[in-house]
Amino acid sequence: MSKNTEIGWTHHTANPWWGCTKVSPACDHCYANTFSDRLSQSLFGERVVWGPGGHQVHKMVELEREAPKWDRGAAKLGEKHRVFCGSMCDWAEGRSDQRPSLDRLFPLIERTTNLNWLLLTKRPNIGTRLLAEYWEQIPRNVWVGTTIENQEWADKRLPHLLSIDASVRFVSVEPQLGAVDLRAHLGQGSGKINWVICGGESGAKARGRQEMLGWYRSLRDQCVEAGVSYFFKQWGRFAQEGEQIYKLRGKNPDNILDGLRWEQYPDAPTEPKPGIRTRPRTHLDVLLSDEFDSVA
Repeated sequence: MSKNTEIGWTHHTANPWWGCTKVSPACDHCYANTFSDRLSQSLFGERVVWGPGGHQVHKMVELEREAPKWDRGAAKLGEKHRVFCGSMCDWAEGRSDQRPSLDRLFPLIERTTNLNWLLLTKRPNIGTRLLAEYWEQIPRNVWVGTTIENQEWADKRLPHLLSIDASVRFVSVEPQLGAVDLRAHLGQGSGKINWVICGGESGAKARGRQEMLGWYRSLRDQCVEAGVSYFFKQWGRFAQEGEQIYKLRGKNPDNILDGLRWEQYPDAPTEPKPGIRTRPRTHLDVLLSDEFDSVA
């Protein structure tokens, strides 16, 4: 089955609209904002404007056409496929003009039972209210997640996420901008985080520091201890060489942490695989660690 995304932890991306407003440090170098500024005019004939009151382009007609195809494809293979909603928006942003699209999105999710819809938001406080308005009981094919870039934002967002009675609750610690301790919240079943995604920034202004290696290892070890699936998505603009972290001039395609690929899912946990570098690095590729951008 074909994919419409290069994001490693999902089969498809779905966007009921394009556009959002930045709300925390994780948003500072938003890839979606940059991508939209560059391409929305040519793609849609109108420019998406990000920020408060910005112009958003709604895409439910296209999504209602494509999602049933993904659903049939997954059914034909006897599989459940993951759909990340949304890579170019935040479904729980809470604007009133988004209501008509949500009124169509949630019934579409109910109809496409061979798809697991991953509803990721930086606003789980709003998401909690929206989900309760639309569903008395959240469908089994809905996974709900939130972004937590550091401990401050974990402490703010996790109480809302953990109150949601979804079949899977997950966190995206990407970009990870500081140490995060999730030990009190990791586990199976309700009221727990069931899946952790982790990774670094990949844009030209990517933030990083030597402590990143310890942050990634700590999250991995927390998940292993709790029996929770861990997905290390990417180094972004960085690379590991032993105990050192380097910043690169371009994006690093590797997602190998300490020689292993950690690509685990809550629906089908797997053992980490030995990692093989896809592009050898030379000293000309790296910028020394003292030239790292500081964390915002």
